[in-house]
Amino acid sequence: MSIKNILISQNAPRVLTQYQAVSEKFGTQFTFRPFFCSMPLSSREFRAQRINIPDYTAIVFSSRHTIDAFFALAEELRCKIPETMKYFCTTEAVAMYLQKHIVYRKRKIFYGNGTPESVLDLIGPKHKGEKFLVTMSDTSSSKSLTTLMEQAGLDYASGIFVKSVSNDIKDLDLHSFDMIVLYNPADVRSLRENFPDFVQGDIKMVSYGRSVVKAMEEDGLVISVKAPSPEAPSVARAIELYLGSL
Repeated sequence: MSIKNILISQNAPRVLTQYQAVSEKFGTQFTFRPFFCSMPLSSREFRAQRINIPDYTAIVFSSRHTIDAFFALAEELRCKIPETMKYFCTTEAVAMYLQKHIVYRKRKIFYGNGTPESVLDLIGPKHKGEKFLVTMSDTSSSKSLTTLMEQAGLDYASGIFVKSVSNDIKDLDLHSFDMIVLYNPADVRSLRENFPDFVQGDIKMVSYGRSVVKAMEEDGLVISVKAPSPEAPSVARAIELYLGSL
């Protein structure tokens, strides 16, 4: 089967170099279209979780979306965030984004290298006495992190701050594409909400990230390419290797 048209269920990246290289090498065309958008929970939705933000002394962030939602909800709920609050972020990029909402001070902002283990290392014995709130989206899983926190005997709770809302993509002709790349369980939900009668047929499906694999398999989608991997850390590289093997 010749693969010429590929649908990516995200916005186009700022730098398209990798995708352009694949296009030139294999004559493929990429279409970028996000299947869903992330929105903060309403104060009513958040209250249903029975989480009181002032009860916590440290917040764990893994994305910019949850940062925006956290501070928006805090303002809406009239929760004053004390200057003593500590922030633990999964990556430096997430930590730097905090500058949008607070004065960046090294003494209260800590960041890891993207792994749950790095966050636990940041906490260590020094911050073990804090009461942690792990912020999440409705499609993200903090299980790997909270399992480590549980094992370390930390006082924590998880709260959903961001929800995924399906975009209207009904104008797309999915069967005009030879390959579709999905990143998130919300992508699968959006696909079904927009195309309830969708049958995969000969379309090759690509999964990026562990969280989407289960959702795709439960939906009956057959995955031809799973990424990332040591050989293919990016979607473009994974597709390049797959096309090269045909």
